[in-house]
Amino acid sequence: MFLVVPDPAHGLVAAPQSSADLTLATEQSLAAQGFAWNNEIEAYTRQADHDPAAVDDTAGMLRELGHYVFSAHRPPPRR
Repeated sequence: MFLVVPDPAHGLVAAPQSSADLTLATEQSLAAQGFAWNNEIEAYTRQADHDPAAVDDTAGMLRELGHYVFSAHRPPPRR
């Protein structure tokens, strides 16, 4: 399962629920789309864009790879 959301500090974030979600095909697909692993937040991030279309495209790609995906077009509220 993945969470795909925009984040003001990190750009577009694709966060796996667990390391079991990080299959080789998933990691390669995310890297091909310009994502890089961010150890600080334990998620893939891409600074370039985080508009609604990018959220939808990334969520769609992850779904095509067989993942369940939660996505939002707005950043999660800060605590």
